[in-house]
Amino acid sequence: MLNNIRKLFTLIGGRIRRIIDFFYPPFARWFSRRLFRYGVCGVVNMGFNWVLYSAAYNFLFDKQLIDVFGLVPISPHIAALLLTFPISLITGFLLQKYVTFSTSQLRGGVQFVRYISVVTLNLLINYAGLKFFVEMLGFWATPSKMVVDIITAIVSYLCQKYFTFRENV
Repeated sequence: MLNNIRKLFTLIGGRIRRIIDFFYPPFARWFSRRLFRYGVCGVVNMGFNWVLYSAAYNFLFDKQLIDVFGLVPISPHIAALLLTFPISLITGFLLQKYVTFSTSQLRGGVQFVRYISVVTLNLLINYAGLKFFVEMLGFWATPSKMVVDIITAIVSYLCQKYFTFRENV
């Protein structure tokens, strides 16, 4: 069954790659094909995450402090981050593994552990960035999340290319 799921993801990843590559030629002189794929996948996953984050922050948590078991209050922007993190972790990994870095020969389990370590770094950057922009500077949560995500996108690409999905093993 796991092998069938892997084959399905490989098939879907190949189709997504062909769609992205169709739009690549006008950008060829500025970006490598891999960077273009990474950017498209990243923008799609980031946009998906922003929609989820905004819905969680504005509607699910209603911009109110969340009381966890009567012990710890969590601000709504951090609660929204904690809720959306695992979802975007999985969608991001699948897109990067099967669309952007599909030629990496590292085993999937190794890639996933490395991906989690890079995403954990990004989570720490997100946490610190949201604390800084929202709580220290008083900016709105959703635009602050967007700014922090741009910073983490740069960090993430470099880490994914040279660490998580490294090709020369």
